[in-house]
Amino acid sequence: MRHGIKMIALVAAVMSATMGTHRAWAKVRTETIDYTDGEAVLEGYLAWDDDVKGERPGVLVLHEWWGLNEYAKMRARQLAEMGYVAFAADIYGKGVRARTAGEARRLSARFKGDRRLMRARVRAALWELKARELVDAKKVAAIGYCFGGTAALELARSGAKLRAVVSFHGDLDTPAPAVRGRIAPSVLVLHGGDDPHVPLDDVVGFQKEMREAKADWQMIIYGGAVHSFTNPKAGDDPSRGSAYNERAGRRAWDAMRLFLAETIGPRKDRPGVAAKIGRFTRDKIARPVGVAGKATGKAVKHAATWTAGKLTGKKDQDDDEDDDEDDDEDEEDDD
Repeated sequence: MRHGIKMIALVAAVMSATMGTHRAWAKVRTETIDYTDGEAVLEGYLAWDDDVKGERPGVLVLHEWWGLNEYAKMRARQLAEMGYVAFAADIYGKGVRARTAGEARRLSARFKGDRRLMRARVRAALWELKARELVDAKKVAAIGYCFGGTAALELARSGAKLRAVVSFHGDLDTPAPAVRGRIAPSVLVLHGGDDPHVPLDDVVGFQKEMREAKADWQMIIYGGAVHSFTNPKAGDDPSRGSAYNERAGRRAWDAMRLFLAETIGPRKDRPGVAAKIGRFTRDKIARPVGVAGKATGKAVKHAATWTAGKLTGKKDQDDDEDDDEDDDEDEEDDD
């Protein structure tokens, strides 16, 4: 019996390691997509997990003031690994990317000064995402970073039909406040408590705007975090006003995950995950050990089935009975 217990512990360890590396099973595919807003040609970046079948929720990713760069694409791939279809939008235009902070300031200023144009560019990307065959158009969200966070909030204010909007360290002010009852999506703002680019008056003003608009909103403020706290490339010197904060960034991502799960639904389980675990356990552990006579295949199979059930959310009908049997056996062994 002791050998059986040891093998169950070994299987549990293997399953734990497997769950920790589940992303290795994702088959994330990406595609560059040209689309338009009027006469402007834009170039977005689509990411999805090819192992997930059928329609799934979609997430629009809005870039920082640099334009559509690798950071936004990386976030899109992360969302694809979670089971969403992610579309990193291009607000500036195909091939228009900032190389310096000065260029980024100039490019973003055009849209900050013309919120109607900003909203139009973001809505064009939203329509492109909703039109994707893999996307459940009724379950769509938008997230944005810095400049993109500002754009995400403008999308919500515009009355666009989507489920959720998330702003990571975006500007909160607007020349066109939300109209009462017009904000359709739930709103989550993830804000650095020490962000010098967003005055306290803007924070208070945003909250007042959301209340008066009767929006479903929430704000999480991270102490010690400044602007761009989610991006490692922002550096590590908060005195410059923009800096990476690993703890705040991790907490903000986790908050977003929960928010998306609530508003547009969690990712669908990838088909075959439980089967892969079962085959691995049977072929690599159960059979060799069973042949050696050190543990029963039944004990190992039970451990694998239980773990697979945890992954898929399906409980084995015999779990309770098997657990009782195991408890009885353990008591006899101890006696």
